[in-house]
Amino acid sequence: MGLGVRAGPFTYVAHALAVAAAAMVLVWCIHFRGGVAFEATNKNLIFNVHPVLMLIGYIILGSEAIMVYKVLPTWKHDTTKLIHLILHAIALVLGAVGIYCAFKFHNESGIANLYSLHSWLGIGTICLYGIQWIFGFVTFFFPRASPNVRKGVLPWHILFGIFVYILALATAELGFLEKLTFLQSSGLDKYGAEAFLVNFTALVVVLFGASVVVAAVSPARLEEPHVYAPIPEN
Repeated sequence: MGLGVRAGPFTYVAHALAVAAAAMVLVWCIHFRGGVAFEATNKNLIFNVHPVLMLIGYIILGSEAIMVYKVLPTWKHDTTKLIHLILHAIALVLGAVGIYCAFKFHNESGIANLYSLHSWLGIGTICLYGIQWIFGFVTFFFPRASPNVRKGVLPWHILFGIFVYILALATAELGFLEKLTFLQSSGLDKYGAEAFLVNFTALVVVLFGASVVVAAVSPARLEEPHVYAPIPEN
């Protein structure tokens, strides 16, 4: 039983929200938090790489990989499959770099690692993401399983992919909450511009993720409705 809607409109909404979320996280990290850097005396600049890469590089690029079949429905399946694979690979690498920057910030600042639910879910999610990518590569790309096996595991591959994606969104929301709580406990105005920006960014990410999921489970085009001819009298 389908939703009765096409994926197209939701992909448009998702792209608009992706641009908004990317712009907002950049404004937060560059304007309010001072910028981003892999090496800096101010260790907070190293941390700032983390939310930028995790949102733009990991979640948004991962979303594009999920939606590629609905964004380019007329392209050859092998082409969209390759784009899907490459985008997920880039997202996975950038996500790993983003996590590395969080560890680097903690280590150079004398802060303990892996003590929060956000960090636990983050490590778990990117590990599941990597497993999903390897499984997809081996099963659907090279060396590829038999057609019957591919047909049988495809629904599970899609279902597990959506689960990992939702888990990544939940981890991001926990990250926004955790960082904002730390900043507010250190004196940040709870009703100031930065606090509102972080909260609104988190809301945009929720709406963005919802649009991506709906687009993923909706058909690229609706089937033509069945037209029943009247029963002949004779």
